[in-house]
Amino acid sequence: MAVPPKSQVFTVIVVSDHSQAVRKFRLPRKWLQNTAYAVGGVLLIGLITTGHYFSLLGASSENAVLKEENAQLRSQILLVQEKVAHISATLDRVERFDAKLRTAVTQLQDPERNLAIGPVGTPETEPTIPGPAPAAEGNLSALPGKLTSLETEASRQEQSLRELQEYFDDQRSLLASTPSIWPTRGWVTSDFGTRIDPYTAERRMHQGLDIATPHGQPVYSPSDGTVVFAGVESGYGNVLVIDHGYGVKTRYGHLSEIFVHLGDRIRRGDKVAAVGNTGRSTGPHLHYEVRVNGIPENPRKFILE
Repeated sequence: MAVPPKSQVFTVIVVSDHSQAVRKFRLPRKWLQNTAYAVGGVLLIGLITTGHYFSLLGASSENAVLKEENAQLRSQILLVQEKVAHISATLDRVERFDAKLRTAVTQLQDPERNLAIGPVGTPETEPTIPGPAPAAEGNLSALPGKLTSLETEASRQEQSLRELQEYFDDQRSLLASTPSIWPTRGWVTSDFGTRIDPYTAERRMHQGLDIATPHGQPVYSPSDGTVVFAGVESGYGNVLVIDHGYGVKTRYGHLSEIFVHLGDRIRRGDKVAAVGNTGRSTGPHLHYEVRVNGIPENPRKFILE
């Protein structure tokens, strides 16, 4: 009679090379199957575990790279925030200096700026420095807005400083155009104001200074300007008129010679003429006038030396 497959038994005979007895082992088919399943399961679990281990090993290596990159990003964020803080503090100082110049020197007006950017301190405190890496991560999203604000403030400061530069350039030009030195050296024989006319003996307004000095003594331009007249006028003989800009003109009378011509651009200290005795004059001297918008002013108010 045939044996059912499930009840089959396998006999394993072990023969020794020595004189020992032959051994027989009876192994049921079901037991062998279960053993094979168990070994296969162990191998499968081993393969899965090995694959998972290598997968974790790769992820760990990638994670280490990501951690290093993250640390570098934190460091860069901190550096950017420190730079933003430094730039903000610098702009704050520039703005205060700008306001001081405008208030104390130029009297220029500037609208109040209500701009809050980054860790900029008040005038009494130092700007704060960003904190550790977590704070840097928290402020990362705010950096674009801060940088935009810094760019806007820098543009405002640039415009403001350009206005100040234009103002000071204008003031420098005004200073260069102000007649601030004596046109010649000598003795003031007749000052600015009412005096007795030496020819008519009447009280008349003397619109300048009469400076007595030897004939031919050089006459120097007291400031930068342009020659607008060089010729003869009744009573003053040879006359030179220089326009210094800003409504200021100087006049020189009784000259013996004129060394410049109409339209010449001259500088302070340039030799422009020589003292003489032309026109209605009692002796060699220079008649010197300063007129502002056509109105005679006392030349002594402009002379600084």
